[in-house]
Amino acid sequence: MSSNARPDGASIRLGYGAYVDRSPRRIVCLTEEPTEILCHLGLEDRIVGISGFSIRPKGISRRKPKISAFTSARYDAIVALDPDLVIGFSDLQADLAAELIRRGVQVAIFNQRSLDQILGAIATIGALAGRAAEASAWADSLATRLEDMRARTHTFERRPRVYFEEWPDPMISGIRWVEELVSVAGGDPVFPELLEKGLARDRIVDPACVASRAPDLILASWCGKKVDIASIRSRPGWGDVPALVNDRIVELRSSEVLQPGPAALTDGLDAIAAAIEAVAQGRPFGPPRRR
Repeated sequence: MSSNARPDGASIRLGYGAYVDRSPRRIVCLTEEPTEILCHLGLEDRIVGISGFSIRPKGISRRKPKISAFTSARYDAIVALDPDLVIGFSDLQADLAAELIRRGVQVAIFNQRSLDQILGAIATIGALAGRAAEASAWADSLATRLEDMRARTHTFERRPRVYFEEWPDPMISGIRWVEELVSVAGGDPVFPELLEKGLARDRIVDPACVASRAPDLILASWCGKKVDIASIRSRPGWGDVPALVNDRIVELRSSEVLQPGPAALTDGLDAIAAAIEAVAQGRPFGPPRRR
């Protein structure tokens, strides 16, 4: 007799030829990444609650109840939705997870920080939802996209020095996956020694140190706050910074680069690559992108 388990591990065999899908049917997403992943896999109908910051896929915020911010949640509302799985991201959601667990809710928290970990999270979330094969194939296609971009940008005659600013006061440099996207897109992060620093407080940088590293390009995305490009241009001691001299400051959408999910590997990567390629080839920029 053949094995009772299906290859994707999502269901078991009962009797002769009958399968029961054991994957979760009612899922709450505390951040946008699992929402986007599940919707891409055709499982929007299983999502019963989302983060108030979720905007991908388009229109999702109108279709689902909003039950959380990033570090706060409506616990009673979540429990009332009777979820059989809550999915979140980041050590910053540890307290949310603990409270939900105390209330008897099953919780899965991811803490992806690198591109490889983002791909792994996509595959794992898909497997949890009973779509292991589809999610794995999707992760493979995204990995191929990254490698294709890396191969293309490897031909650049010069790699621009790039400073990514995640917050202005104090100044915080880019988290690991963003800096890795910069490298994939043909740039060299000016703070490579901070790549492994997962916590924002460990990536605080001195303005004078940024200026001394002479970035050719400044990319900024202030965690959902509108970037004040004029204030960057007026920073003391930055008059000779090449990015300012050549007007190479670009605002990026937080929803595309600061959420470690599919958006960062697609729209986020494309936006970063467009800016870096323009600098590498000495072309003018178009109008700055807005959130």
